[in-house]
Amino acid sequence: MEPLRITPRLHLLDYSIGQAYLWRDDTELTLVDAGWAGSADRTTAAVRAAGLDPDRLARIVLTHGHRDHVGAAAALADRHGAEIVAHRLDAPYVRGELPMPLPDLLEWERPLWDHGLTCPEAPPTRVDREVGDGDGLGFGDGAVAVHTPGHTPGSMAVHLPRHGVLFAGDTVASVRGVTFGVFHVDRARALESMRRLAELRPSVLCCGHGPAVTENTAEQLSAAAAAGAVTL
Repeated sequence: MEPLRITPRLHLLDYSIGQAYLWRDDTELTLVDAGWAGSADRTTAAVRAAGLDPDRLARIVLTHGHRDHVGAAAALADRHGAEIVAHRLDAPYVRGELPMPLPDLLEWERPLWDHGLTCPEAPPTRVDREVGDGDGLGFGDGAVAVHTPGHTPGSMAVHLPRHGVLFAGDTVASVRGVTFGVFHVDRARALESMRRLAELRPSVLCCGHGPAVTENTAEQLSAAAAAGAVTL
């Protein structure tokens, strides 16, 4: 897996099913999401391929508790000494204390959902720090958690206002353009969350599925949020 450079501080790591993002500060690295179970070696190698030291990994921030985002978090955290951060409402799912709520699938989503289940199930994973809406995350010159319920109860985006970067998790997708995401537990709440993200007007949008968006980003996200109601 080759890391894809988005900005001088940001790389995308593509696991085929799902992806993660690597952010570099001066002395620390942060991983936003962690790929599926069994992918830790590939992630470590990708960090090195980006010219960075994986032992500088300070934290892994989980946008939500689905298997393609959580799977390798524990292995990477144990290997490199990172803390694992999640929203307090998804933390019980990440730790395996509660079963993840099933999405309210549209008919056309069912084959996609079944394909996603080929990704290995995530093991119960510790959460070292639970956060809520507006909490600082300790990287990116002021990254904050943005609670985006709907995809899962504790889905969250990560906003780096000083850099114009927004990690949207699976509330938003960028497959064949910016679109409303899929597999939501509560589609109406997820759309409300997407509209809130559009108000942030990012210049770089990083979704859980699809390429990073770096051109006309705010306009594309606003248009997708306005169009999202047709999927309800």
